[in-house]
This record gives sequence, C-alpha cells and structure tokens, in this order.
Amino acid sequence: MSRSPSFSVKSELSVKADPDAMQRWVLAFCIIRFDLEQGQLIEECYPPGCLTQEEELEVAFSSFPDSISQHQNRSSIHDCIFFFRFQRHKHSKQGNGTSSEISEIDDKETSSTPDEVKSIRRSRSTDISKSSKYLYGYVFNRQRHDERLKRGGEQKSVVILSHGPYYSVFRPLLQIMGPLYFDIGRKAIEHIAGYVSLWPSPVPGKLMELPIGNAMLKVNLPPAHSLPLESGISYEESASSMAPFLPSNPSVPQGLFHDSDIFGTFRGLLLQLWLLWELLLIGEPILIIAPTPPQCCEAVASLVSLVAPLLCTVDFRPYFTIHDPDFAQLNALQEGDKYPPMVLGVTNLFFLKALRYIPHIVSVGSPAPSSSRVTIASRSTGRIPAKQEGFGLQQLSLKKFSPSSLFNAVKLRRDGPLCLMTEHKEAIWSTYVATTKPDTSILNRLIDAGMSPRVEESMSVVNNEILRRHFLELTTNFLAPFGPYFRATTPSEGSSPYADPPPLPPFNADDFLMSLSARGVGKFLSKRMRSNWLDLYRRFLKGPNFLPWFQRRLAIAENEQHRLWRQARMKTDIHLLITKVPELEIVDCFDAIERHLLGEMQLQQSGRAISDSAAMCQKLKGDLQAVFNVLPNDMQQLLLLNPQRAALLQGSSSPELTILPGRPSIQVGVVSSNSPR
Repeated sequence: MSRSPSFSVKSELSVKADPDAMQRWVLAFCIIRFDLEQGQLIEECYPPGCLTQEEELEVAFSSFPDSISQHQNRSSIHDCIFFFRFQRHKHSKQGNGTSSEISEIDDKETSSTPDEVKSIRRSRSTDISKSSKYLYGYVFNRQRHDERLKRGGEQKSVVILSHGPYYSVFRPLLQIMGPLYFDIGRKAIEHIAGYVSLWPSPVPGKLMELPIGNAMLKVNLPPAHSLPLESGISYEESASSMAPFLPSNPSVPQGLFHDSDIFGTFRGLLLQLWLLWELLLIGEPILIIAPTPPQCCEAVASLVSLVAPLLCTVDFRPYFTIHDPDFAQLNALQEGDKYPPMVLGVTNLFFLKALRYIPHIVSVGSPAPSSSRVTIASRSTGRIPAKQEGFGLQQLSLKKFSPSSLFNAVKLRRDGPLCLMTEHKEAIWSTYVATTKPDTSILNRLIDAGMSPRVEESMSVVNNEILRRHFLELTTNFLAPFGPYFRATTPSEGSSPYADPPPLPPFNADDFLMSLSARGVGKFLSKRMRSNWLDLYRRFLKGPNFLPWFQRRLAIAENEQHRLWRQARMKTDIHLLITKVPELEIVDCFDAIERHLLGEMQLQQSGRAISDSAAMCQKLKGDLQAVFNVLPNDMQQLLLLNPQRAALLQGSSSPELTILPGRPSIQVGVVSSNSPR
C-alpha cells in the first residue's frame, strides 16, 4: 500500500472553486452519512442541485459496504476506497423501461446477428454511441467503531462523482481528501474543489500533473480509443495508437484501469485468466463476488483491463448493490432467459440466489482479517509459500494431479457457488470451454514475493506488467486479421490527389471467416489456441464488443486516409500535374480543387479548421488559378458567370459561400453521396 500524499491547508493560499471549470473532472462532491433511523443521508453535495432525486438515492446506496458482506473488524477506525458505476436515467424518461431493458436493446443493436454483420461499409453518419450515459462514484468510506454509540459505531463516506473512468486520478485524491474531511470538515470540500478547478482539461492517453495543495498527482489517463463515445471523444481525437498495431512503448496506457492489480486480485486463479479474457472478449455476462467492495471493484477493473486495446462496450459495474434500479430487472430473469452483456461486482451473498442463472460466477479475494491495519487499496493475500523464484505450473494448478485436490475440485463444482454461503473460496463456475490455452511461459516468469507487504507490492507491480503486456499482445494479435479493412491509402505516383480517395474495403462476415480459415490465424495465436479458434472469432463477431470497435476503428482509418490525401494535395506541384493530366480531365481537376477549397473555407467559418487550414486555402486558391489559366477561353468565361467562383479566382479572402448550381456543399473529409467518384 502506497503512503497517502501529504496535504496542508493554508488559509491565505485558499483557492476559490469554479463549478464550471470543476466539471471538466468532477460533477460533484458528496458527503453521505449512514443514519440508523433514516438510512443513507446526503449531508453535503457541492455544487448543489446537480443530481436528480433518483441519482441521489443511487449514489447514497452505493457508497457504503453491504452489511452482510462485512466481517467483524474490531479496529477503532476502518477506511476503504472503492468505486461504482451507474447509468443515468434522466435522458430516458419517456418510457418506464429500466436500464437493464436499455442494455438489452443496445445488445440487440450492437450484438450483430449474421445478417447484420454481413455487410459493414463506410458510414460516418452511423451513431454507434449509446443514448444513455454513466456516472462513476469514487468512495472513501470510514467505519468508526465505538461501543458508546448505537450499534457500536458509525459510517460516513466521502464521494467524488465524475463522468470519466479516472480511478488512477481519484484514488490518490481520495487518499488526501478523505482523511482531510474527517479532520477539518466542509472546508476540505471547498479546498479540494478549488484546486480541481485549476486543473487543465483531461487529455486522454497523456501523463498529467495535477496540483493539489502542496502535493502533485502524476497520473496517466486512459487513451481516447478506450473511452466510450458518450464521453465526448470524437473520432478525430481518437486517432491514437490502436489495435491491430502493438504499441512500441509498453508504459503508455492502452486501455481502461491500466494500473489495476491483476496479479493480486486473481492470484489464486491465474490459470483461469485466459478463460476470463475470452468471456469478456465475446461479451458474456459475469458475476464477480468478493468479501469487500475494494476487492470486487479491483477485480472488475482488472478484468476490463485484460481486453485492452479493444474498446470494451460491455456494461461493467465495479460495485453493484440490490438497491440499483437494474437489480429488479435482473432478478426477474428465469432459467433460459438471456442476461445482458455485463460484469457485476458484488459483495452481498444474496446475489448467489437472486442471480443463480447467470452463466459465469467468479469468486475472488479473501475475507478481511480482524486487525487494526487500514486498507486503502485491495491487495489479495497470497497463500503460496515464500520462494524467490517463478511460480511453478504445479503450484498454479493447485496440485491438480493429487487425489485430494481432484476430490476438492469435484466437490466444489458439485456444490456450486452456493457453497460460498458457508465459506469463501476463490473459484470459477462456468461451463464455457476456453479456446485459448494458459501460457505457461508467462506464468513461470511471475515472481512469488512471499508475505512481506512491502516486497509483495513491488513484486506485484512487476507481475502486473508481465501479465498486462501478455494480454495486450494477445488481444492485439487477435484483432490483427481485421487490419486490412483499416489500411489507409495514399495517391499513387502520377495520379491526382484532388480526386476522392478510394473507399476502404467493405466488410463481410462470411468472407472474412472464410479467408481467415484459409490463411490461418498466425503463428502467435496458433501456438496458444486450440483447433476450434475460428469459433472464437464467430462469437466475437456476434458479441457486443465487435461492431462498436470496428465502426470506430473504421472511422479513424477514414480520417487517416483523408489526412494523407490532404497532405498530398499540400505537396503537389500543380504545374507539373497539369502537364500529365489529359485535356479532357482538366475541367474535372478544376471542379475537384474548387470543392476542396470550399470545404476548407466552410471549416474555417464553422470554427473547426485545423492549424494549417489558412495555408491550405492559399495553396488551393493558387492551384485553382493555375488550372483555370490553362482552360480554353470559352470555358473560362462560362465558369466566371458564377459570382462565388469569380471571387475565388480573384483571391477574395472571404467570398460568400453559396451553393453552386448542381453541386452540393461538401466539407473536407466527408464524402458526399452526390460527389463524383
């Protein structure tokens, strides 16, 4: 556990909060108290009025550990940090449907059936973002045990609400803000809000330095391609390092929750990581149960991080309670009903009965010991004897060849997950047979650090890096066969860069699978997957992750192709090109240059122009004049009849943008359906 950053408050240096600037990172700060008579109560919410009544209830219920899940802890003060995620409903008040119903509808839209996937073509107008938005709640919970109080203690939570999955930012911030609030009260909110107001806007994928008092938070934000489109990230902003290309710098985050503790969380289930990777890849519903909220939210975050750099569109809930509005819909599902694609992290054992038909259940973590140690970040305690070497395969397989281990495994499967009601065990219940085999070479590289907490944490960092790098490589190689559909082209030598670029190859699921079956999956995956690997691709194509990822990746490839052709136009010697263009094509060349020039000018007028737009306009005006000069006199006179065109040729800086007869107004980078090809 890392030490909490120090923080001091100096009244003369206090910073006044700016709610509008604060919204770039934080929607609200809340203080929630558990009242014995009235339940969860929001004592403070800054800024006030930013949540609906339903959202206030959901935040309040999600900000405390389930009483059933908590083991007795006799320490005087127990702190923990965890986070939750819930769906905002104020944008979908027309109907009475719950967000589970919405999730199922989204699943039908994004889970492509064979007919729906068969033909995916270029479509910048397709809205692949969900209409619903999510909020993240980051919680510092303090339980104070005092026999003089009713029920022997009290609970209070400090909560930060945000639109972004920035656990790497808000976990260290809560390590400062939580204790500070319990020291000085409401002033802590004002001071922290003031400093957050001074932070620059979030830049996805970048290392950011965020001042907070006399401390400095240095955090890597998740890359833009891993953030949902509802976060306001446009295609242009998402044109960063993406699959199917393996990043050159392994320290740069490639997905959500890049600093989650995979090794510590799944230490007792390392051989099952490849099964879990497949389940999330194809969008299977998973229930994760752990003794404490920090352990279950760390497990959900670690699982989501396994599929980086894939855009994960599965609905994940790091800490899910029976008070969530979606619970009623899930609880009503019967045997044979299909669960929506989601990952639920829970601590309440009641879910084992309520969601008994969910197909995949994972139990992780260990019960909290009765000690006075404060737990800020979850780190599962290993039960493997101290030994400064790699984990042997026999250790990781839990001595699977011994009769006693075999008997225990059979008994665990026979009893089912309800055996957790009497004793917590790390196990997985699933009938799914994984295609990917555990990589023993990776497992043998992992280091057993023993029981020393300080050494264990440092070795856990090394092990997490090994595991994260492997699954990043595994996912990247799995997505590599889709690479040809995103391959941007440049103008061939001698051709005109003013023509429209050729369309990217259309995608057909049957053709893709047939071609992939013929050429094979590649050396990396063929060594790690069983012979039925093509079935995994079929499931992926039908799952919820494929279509949003593919369409977003396709749009980015189109933008890249537009950038390359625009760059080629900037470098083209128009006088040399004219000498190579047949006389009949010179008029077409004039029309194409004029179209691109009007597009650049429209971008400038709308405020969406890029940095070199002015230079591009100047270059295109010169090119337009050069082509005009070689046209026959009668053609020149005909073209000058249009006043807008005449203004362009005369070098006017801001001609009136009227639509030319018979030709639509076209913006740069958007291929009009009426434009000549």
